[in-house]
Amino acid sequence: MARLAGVSQKTVSRVFNNETNVSAETRDRVLTAARRLGYRPNGAARALLTGRTHRIGVVSLGTAHFGPSSLLVALERAARRIDYSLTIANSFEEDVTGLVQAADNLLAQGVDAIILSEPVDDGEEALRVDVPVLTLGAAPAVHAPTVLSVQAAEGGDAAAEVTEYLLRLGHRTVHHIAGPQRWWAARERLQNWRKTLIAAGADVPAAVEGDWTAGRGYEIGTALARDPDVTAIFAANDEMAVGAIHALHEAGRSVPGEVSVVGFDDIPVAAHVWPPLTTVSSDNAELATVGLTYLVDFLNNPDSPPAPPPRHVHRLVIRASTSRPSSRPEGGDTGT
Repeated sequence: MARLAGVSQKTVSRVFNNETNVSAETRDRVLTAARRLGYRPNGAARALLTGRTHRIGVVSLGTAHFGPSSLLVALERAARRIDYSLTIANSFEEDVTGLVQAADNLLAQGVDAIILSEPVDDGEEALRVDVPVLTLGAAPAVHAPTVLSVQAAEGGDAAAEVTEYLLRLGHRTVHHIAGPQRWWAARERLQNWRKTLIAAGADVPAAVEGDWTAGRGYEIGTALARDPDVTAIFAANDEMAVGAIHALHEAGRSVPGEVSVVGFDDIPVAAHVWPPLTTVSSDNAELATVGLTYLVDFLNNPDSPPAPPPRHVHRLVIRASTSRPSSRPEGGDTGT
């Protein structure tokens, strides 16, 4: 293989050990030669030689919701590009020991590190593991040799940006359909929505907790539609936002004429509902690439202090479900 690629045996070894001191052109030549020869590295032999399996464990929620499932697919694709394999262990929202059990299952398979993807709160007991951990977003307390994290960009927190955007449009306040509060991501969105309203001197309505589904968004939207003072709604995900829009339409409240609605995730259908949904796009392919690169760089240089954590940037996608509030008499009289 070294002869076919025109490189030394040591360079071949560097490529298959995923070392960083190899140019992209040389790496491509070696991998092309390997494919022509039908070569596949022996993972067990490499693990014995290097003490590493090149396998990363991912604790993910056993759910079909868009955010967690799309992030899992993105992580798998990103791992393949850098010659790592992923081992997935699901935790389940209703199981308060799910996170610990999932991590134990991964450790038993000899993973080099663990990624916590969309974790939920399993109570006060900290997660204890003996390999490095990468958390994607907010996460529970973790005791590990090294804990790395990738979070939204400083000053650009998505929930705060949504709330500020709706206030800038002229809405006096923003109502929130929250995600289930065992989810750390849902807590973070609620907390930043509330902090932004307080900082702006706006009223802080009581948030209503949903379950990520369009059905629950519809139920909450039905109640909000009866309140003429509701002119702006921020839902913690797109499915609940779509359910709320359905309820508002049924109640005769036009969107965005009377009520602006914003979601979160930018699911594929968000641009095609009516009206097209203003939402937050979190590029999971970019998040997976940023997170895995950060983790693997550390695994390749464990004796060096971890680099400063990278930032993952969300993007507010403005569509037709939001507008300035319509003029109406003081006190919310709709004239009906």
